[in-house]
Amino acid sequence: MNKILFIAFLLSSTIVFSQKSKVEEGDWKNLKDISAYNLEFDYSNLEIPKYDSEEEFLKDKMAKRDEKEPGTGEQFKASWFADRADRYEPKFIESFNKRFDDDEVKVDKDLADAEYTMKIHTTFMYAGYNVGIKRQNSKIDAVISVYKNDNPDTVIFSVKYTKAEGSGAMGYDYDSGYRISEAYAKLAKTLAKDISKRAK
Repeated sequence: MNKILFIAFLLSSTIVFSQKSKVEEGDWKNLKDISAYNLEFDYSNLEIPKYDSEEEFLKDKMAKRDEKEPGTGEQFKASWFADRADRYEPKFIESFNKRFDDDEVKVDKDLADAEYTMKIHTTFMYAGYNVGIKRQNSKIDAVISVYKNDNPDTVIFSVKYTKAEGSGAMGYDYDSGYRISEAYAKLAKTLAKDISKRAK
């Protein structure tokens, strides 16, 4: 095994084994006969490392950008929120659905034939960084809850995933939104795998 392949193996192993899950309510078997989920994404009370709140994070990042180039702070804020619907959520949906053949299980927003809702509550987000010679993967934590559309107060299943990491192929992930979207792809992939194996 040459040096490059060995390093790639170590990196992939780190990503695979760093993500953890813990069932908080119900059992995987409660999802056995569900074939479609309406998705709801929740980013409330989002924890960001080194900041007391998301608002403090945005204020700091906007001020630093405006100091270098006036107006870019507001652009950053707009992009920060737009990436959710434009990048993270579509990436999650695509990654989840491609794990199942013939729509055996599918997720999407506003699915007309879905009787259940799957709520993805992102509780922690770290954008990571890539400055060429040094980089860090993005990371997200999320609590995923399932309930019947007409009975949102009764959660039939809930699981928390921690340290879902995102990175681009071969390290070409200089954009933070792209890195974070890859963390959502990883989260969806792991969730789909768990449902496939455990919800029987």
